[in-house]
Amino acid sequence: MTHFFNLAARLQRGISVVSITTAALLVSSPLPADFNRLGQLEDKGFSISAEARLLDADSNANALLGSLNPDRQMSPASVTKTYLAAAALNRFGPQHRFTSQLVSSGRVDNGVLHGDLVFEGGGDPGLTTENLWRLVQRLHLAGVRDVDGALVVSQWRFGPVDCITTDRCNALTQVTNAYSAPLSSAGVDFGTWCVNVAPAAVAGEPARVGLCDSQAPLITIDNQVTTRPANSGTEISAERVTDERGDVMRLTGQISTNANAQDVYRGAGDAAEKTAQVLLSMLNQAGIQVREPWRVSSTQPPSTAQRLAAIDGQPLQEILLRIMNYSNNYMADVLALDLVETPQAQLRQAGQAVEAYAQGLPGHGPLTLYSGSGLTTENRTSAQGVNVMLEDMFRQSALFPSFVAAFQSPANGVMRFIRRGSATFQNNVMLKTGTLNQPFAVRAAAGYFRTAEGRWGVFSVLVNGNGSTPYLSWPEVLDPLSLDLDAMILAN
Repeated sequence: MTHFFNLAARLQRGISVVSITTAALLVSSPLPADFNRLGQLEDKGFSISAEARLLDADSNANALLGSLNPDRQMSPASVTKTYLAAAALNRFGPQHRFTSQLVSSGRVDNGVLHGDLVFEGGGDPGLTTENLWRLVQRLHLAGVRDVDGALVVSQWRFGPVDCITTDRCNALTQVTNAYSAPLSSAGVDFGTWCVNVAPAAVAGEPARVGLCDSQAPLITIDNQVTTRPANSGTEISAERVTDERGDVMRLTGQISTNANAQDVYRGAGDAAEKTAQVLLSMLNQAGIQVREPWRVSSTQPPSTAQRLAAIDGQPLQEILLRIMNYSNNYMADVLALDLVETPQAQLRQAGQAVEAYAQGLPGHGPLTLYSGSGLTTENRTSAQGVNVMLEDMFRQSALFPSFVAAFQSPANGVMRFIRRGSATFQNNVMLKTGTLNQPFAVRAAAGYFRTAEGRWGVFSVLVNGNGSTPYLSWPEVLDPLSLDLDAMILAN
């Protein structure tokens, strides 16, 4: 966030910002510091809820910089993730880690585990195959070489989770993306399969393909990608379908002989079953034989089960960076489900857990969440409500650094589409965006800014279309928003 604090640092060193302000005014018309530019989208039929305010003003009246229908209930799309991040930090703290473990009620005798080996999913949103490899290695170091039973993947905390959106329901049998992967407390690699595609040595031959994290053929790969001569271009389409063979990855297209290998991710048909297949393959490679077929369970292991090996995931503050920066819907919904205290949680319960957090914020107003990711237009909040939450997090000195670090600076954020506007907007704003296109357009943005005098502010903008409004591109929102925020930043 170096550029974010640039203006404040210059003030502290006694360097005048008059030249900055003057230069900015030369390239920006002296329109009032409000949402007049953004508000022009209302003429095209879009609904807007927007508010910006300072956080260190002497009174609420002095704090308000601009507003448009600030209490109107709107869909926030992935701005929902800001609520999730705040609720999770308040509940768990920045350094909380989710633990996944191998347990059993059986005894280990001369390297033989007499009973089932149970993988107890800990609801880790960031669990990867690297974590599973370490877990298997720890089991091996514990002396287990033979399992006289089955590998059982336990998703008793939550899973399978009912789908509530069309894309996730369709993904149970067919999917062309990774973001709508099924949800489970025992999922690995964000509930997705990864296939590596590399060119053959000779043009005309099929591309070389294989799973990214396993040499074993865990799923069927229907490879129809052809190797083409050098510099012919690479275009790969992928679809995961589920039939009598299980999950099948269908690949079509072409790859040039001089192209780099590419990883292709698609959601699995069942996240817990995918974990069972991957984990069993790893046990075999480690020389640990499992005698009976694997199975998935939604039953909690008995109290007599003993821990054989365990692995802690990344700290929550690291998980939030991935959730917020990459807007990872799988990770967000898994983390939201972690907030539910009762077993076999569903997405509406997860949303209610975040709602309960917001209900404790004075002046927030209504909030309705059907998911923690925002992957549904049924979520509802207002710009005023979002700002109340952002201000509350700003006031919490122990949590705010981890919270604001998960927002993106337009100047250097991972989402390139936000790199717009003037240097003032680029370097003095931290934001989270939200995008939905169906059943209506949603473009949302919320976050923090620093003014020319180094003062803190918050802003929230929710733009919703309807069935008759035209397609809404991000430049149509970001360009006027950046000018509105520029004026507010430079005037204060």
